[in-house]
Amino acid sequence: MTEKKPKSSLRENTEAIIIAIIIAMFIRTFIIQAFKIPSGSMLETLQIGDQILVNKFIYGIKIPFTDGKILIPVKDPQKGDIVVFKYPEDPSKDFIKRVVATGGDTLEIIDKKLYVNNKMVEKETYAVHKTQDIIPGKFSTRDNLRKIKVPENKLFVMGDNRDNSHDSRFWGFVDLTAVRGEAFIIYWSWNKDKLVPIWDSVRWARIGDILR
Repeated sequence: MTEKKPKSSLRENTEAIIIAIIIAMFIRTFIIQAFKIPSGSMLETLQIGDQILVNKFIYGIKIPFTDGKILIPVKDPQKGDIVVFKYPEDPSKDFIKRVVATGGDTLEIIDKKLYVNNKMVEKETYAVHKTQDIIPGKFSTRDNLRKIKVPENKLFVMGDNRDNSHDSRFWGFVDLTAVRGEAFIIYWSWNKDKLVPIWDSVRWARIGDILR
């Protein structure tokens, strides 16, 4: 009976690296993925330089290399969720916004006020308006948008920084298959402002914040 030769340390290390890569790819594809916030469209909820984790499992397990087809459904995005999705006009880019209406809802914006199903949404504590100026609907859909109905399997999303967000008011609905997941925590935050001293660049108070 011949004894098995012990594995070389090089082979063991190689196998460990391969396994680690496979596990990391599985987690990134199906469970959690990190994203960096590049713009101020979600101020004050999210600031430029925030780095967040996104739960990719919460809306179901998707089949890899498909157009978002779901293998195991869990739940659909709900109003108030902060979601990362493929930008409809350029799917190679990821956007992050808040869901304000889902399939079957009616939506209307009158002088910056949001109405869903004919009721004004009053508890938008996260919504920020940087200016009191109101743009008439004939010039822009930012502050005034005629009543529309959200199609089934679609979402209407908006940035919390309402006066400075490129969102569904301008380019339309987000398909459920384009949603990557729900943002749930800030794990790191870095202020890139050159006027801020390097030792003050880390926003320690934001690290660990749960997103709501």
